[in-house]
Amino acid sequence: MNSTQPAGYVLGFDLGTRTIGVAIGHRETGMARALTTLVARAGHADWPALDNLVKEWQPAAFVVGLPLTGDGGEQEMTRIARDFSATLGARHARPVHLVDERHTSKEAARRFANQRAQGAARRKHGAEVDALAAQIILEIWFSLPADEPTTP
Repeated sequence: MNSTQPAGYVLGFDLGTRTIGVAIGHRETGMARALTTLVARAGHADWPALDNLVKEWQPAAFVVGLPLTGDGGEQEMTRIARDFSATLGARHARPVHLVDERHTSKEAARRFANQRAQGAARRKHGAEVDALAAQIILEIWFSLPADEPTTP
């Protein structure tokens, strides 16, 4: 667990152009779970809905997945994630950590398929996969060593 991580709840986000997956985690347990999915329009968050989640959970920090290209380069969604992170941090006066999210969507789809095979999920809902991707982003952040930067 990263010793620079704040105590308490942490909200994690997986940004997309149509949806934003949200997960909740707790630093002390290092555990995370998919929470919900918010609607996004052209990469813009539903700020009133997001503000309600912040009010409800009172997180100590936020973790946002940073969508990089396969070789680690930046793309349009990288800029959108950085803009979202800056607005989120300023709006709620809490630290925002960025985590390389390459392969999280594939891992989320794999986990969802396993849940479906076990009867825990009936059919594929993109929204559930997005929230699961946000959970994985938090799990990655919780597992980072203390000396590893969390803002690529």
